[in-house]
Amino acid sequence: MITDPKDLRYEVEELYYAYVECLDDEELERWPEFFVEECLYKIIPRENFERNLPIALMRCESKGMLKDRVTTVRETSVYAPRALRHLLSNIRIKESDNGQLRVQANYAVLETLPDEETHVFNAGKYLDLVVREDGRLKFKEKLCVFDSILVPGSLIYPI
Repeated sequence: MITDPKDLRYEVEELYYAYVECLDDEELERWPEFFVEECLYKIIPRENFERNLPIALMRCESKGMLKDRVTTVRETSVYAPRALRHLLSNIRIKESDNGQLRVQANYAVLETLPDEETHVFNAGKYLDLVVREDGRLKFKEKLCVFDSILVPGSLIYPI
């Protein structure tokens, strides 16, 4: 158990950086390993989140559902090739209680299609519950709350 706040902050930041690196490098088979078995993952518009509406663009309620999502992307989805780059800022531990951390971070996802200019694909904030499992920090909840009311038409990958 890490007790030094600087060490804990570093460990949290490393979790986030490894998470987005996994997505940026299209190592989707590794993505579910960032979560505990009983977890919640949602991509939800800010308006729905603020109004406590349950409708999300993507919702997975277990590691098994995350693995199913990876299978869907790899085996059944048809989409144009693209490169995604996640930018993170302001990673903050907002609360620590009984070994659970409430963490918030801002994100922006840039998307580049082969014959197009890079554009901002999605931006918002992560609102997460992080726990320690087998000595490693993992996500118990990851809410990707995006700022726009417009739905990205090509949302196939996790954010």
